[in-house]
Amino acid sequence: MNTTQDDEIKTELSLAFDRSTLLSRPGFLIRRLHQIHCGLFLEETREFNITPVQYSLMTALNRHGEMDQKSVSLKIGLERTSVAEVIPRLESRGLLQRRQSTEDRRVKLVKLSRKGLYLIKKMEERVQRAHDRTIDKIPQDQRALFMLQLIRLVEANNDVGCAPFSLECTDD
Repeated sequence: MNTTQDDEIKTELSLAFDRSTLLSRPGFLIRRLHQIHCGLFLEETREFNITPVQYSLMTALNRHGEMDQKSVSLKIGLERTSVAEVIPRLESRGLLQRRQSTEDRRVKLVKLSRKGLYLIKKMEERVQRAHDRTIDKIPQDQRALFMLQLIRLVEANNDVGCAPFSLECTDD
């Protein structure tokens, strides 16, 4: 980045900070962007009556197959108690199936039903449109860098918080 670009960025940041001190806080901006994305997701997928968290859970099961609740929570970076609340809702709609593990009777395994598989395939295009709309105000040539910076932040801080996210190489 050259000096002119640096100066332009500093000027734009200064103007933004003058509009609101909240715009100087990364945590606020990340939370606000998440709210915006959820709104776009729900706008695009309203007819399916699925939340972003439910969709994440279903796509993790689609990618990794049958899992226990703890594994699901690691695959989507969500607290186990939250996963425990989401699973019965999806199961009651016939989107998931649960069964007791034959190896450990205390463990329940969950997998997508045929209806669940059909639904996530039907939703794919609309979900992608919500993701695209979330960042479409960023110039096309800067989107990959923005995504890379988000990934770096998540990976560098993944051990902080109450819900770790599995970053194994096998999780493609």
